[in-house]
Amino acid sequence: MNNIKNKFFEKNPNIYLSDILAILKINKKIKKNIKINNISDLINSSKNDISFFNSLKYLDLLKKSNAKYIITSKKYNNIVSKYCNALIVDHVLKSVAVISKIFYPNSLNDAVDLNVGNPLKKNFKKVKFGANVLIGKNVKIGKNSIIGHNTIVESNVQIGLNCTIGNNVLIKNSIIGNNVRILDGAIIGKKGFGFLPNTKKNLRYPHIGMVIINDNVEIGCNNTIDRGSISNTVIGKNTFLDNQVHIAHNVNIGENCIITGQVGFAGSSNIGSNVLIGGQAGISGHLRVGNNVQIGGGSGVIKNIPDNTKVMGYPAKDIRSFIKENK
Repeated sequence: MNNIKNKFFEKNPNIYLSDILAILKINKKIKKNIKINNISDLINSSKNDISFFNSLKYLDLLKKSNAKYIITSKKYNNIVSKYCNALIVDHVLKSVAVISKIFYPNSLNDAVDLNVGNPLKKNFKKVKFGANVLIGKNVKIGKNSIIGHNTIVESNVQIGLNCTIGNNVLIKNSIIGNNVRILDGAIIGKKGFGFLPNTKKNLRYPHIGMVIINDNVEIGCNNTIDRGSISNTVIGKNTFLDNQVHIAHNVNIGENCIITGQVGFAGSSNIGSNVLIGGQAGISGHLRVGNNVQIGGGSGVIKNIPDNTKVMGYPAKDIRSFIKENK
């Protein structure tokens, strides 16, 4: 379910390489009358997509990427040029934000979906609705699902079979599998906390990804799960989240994970399967936590954690070292 086509933001279908080069003020000797299909991350890009590269930690993804055109900085020109056409800019993320808005011009304007109303029950067979529920256009809800009081499901959201959605929940820009439980007060699919700082006016970063929640997941009360910026935010099968968990944009959590209360994940962190995380732990961005990892409560993870590891403390370290140092 992780590769579902995004249906939440209307895409400009007529973008050419010449348009992108002009916007980025790049004068490059290259065939310019080529239609560019989309802007995407390295791993999900097709041949006529544009992507970006701004850190050596993504070198393995660059080597596997199908993208023919990649926005990067002068620092990485020689590396990127080995695999594709490098488009050199002064500020990679700023350029990506500008190009994303060209492809998806309405991506910053989804704060409120005004196209919601009382559900037409003939369109939702064997679905139970509480009081004051609002449903957007083209929403799909599977049989035997329950939508609680005062909940809003915005346009184009898809909810599977046998799901229970609690009271006062907001769901947008999301695809939800079967047998999922989302408890009271959760907010799923809002834009992430992504912007480029500027002393005069901060530049908001478009978030054109989705939230994908796979089968048999439980989302606790007052969880906030941000949609992806370029990639999607993904919760794997049979993962359970306790109350007050925050998941930032582009986070990928594997299968069969248990995340307890007040844990926070910064953007683009990647969590393996069968991971256990204690309460109030924090996971920094752009990190990889392996499979079968256990992270003690209150820990601060600021570097990658290999498979089959138990860690605790700030910064998080092998739990035997932590216990020895704190006897």
